[in-house]
Amino acid sequence: MTTWNLQGTTSHLLICNGSSCKKRKGEEVAEAIEDEIEKQGAGASIHTTVTRCNGRCSDACVIIAYPEGVWYRDMTPKTGKALVRKLVQGQQLEDNVLYTYNNGLTAAGEKGTKGKKKK
Repeated sequence: MTTWNLQGTTSHLLICNGSSCKKRKGEEVAEAIEDEIEKQGAGASIHTTVTRCNGRCSDACVIIAYPEGVWYRDMTPKTGKALVRKLVQGQQLEDNVLYTYNNGLTAAGEKGTKGKKKK
C-alpha cells in the first residue's frame, strides 16, 4: 500500500464511482482528471480519491472538492479536465456546482434541494 505525503495539497477530489456514476463514465472521469493533473504538473497540490456512492445519484457523476466543500454534478471527462485547470487557477467550475460549504452545505440552485431526506 502506498502512503502519500500530502503536505502541500490544496485540493482533494473525491470522485464518485458508485453504480450510477459508473454508468455515467465515472471511471473515465477519474482517468481524465488524473491525466490533466499530470499535464498541469499539479500532482503535489491536487490529490484524488475514488469513492463509492456519494449519495447524489441523480447528479452523476459527482465530485466533491475539499477543503473547499464544493460538490460538482454532471461531471464528464471533459468537465473533469476543466475542473483541474480551474483548481490550478484557484477557481471553481461554476456551471457544475451543486453545493457549496458556508457553515453548512448550501444548494447552489433548486436542483440541489431535490432529493430524498436522509433517515
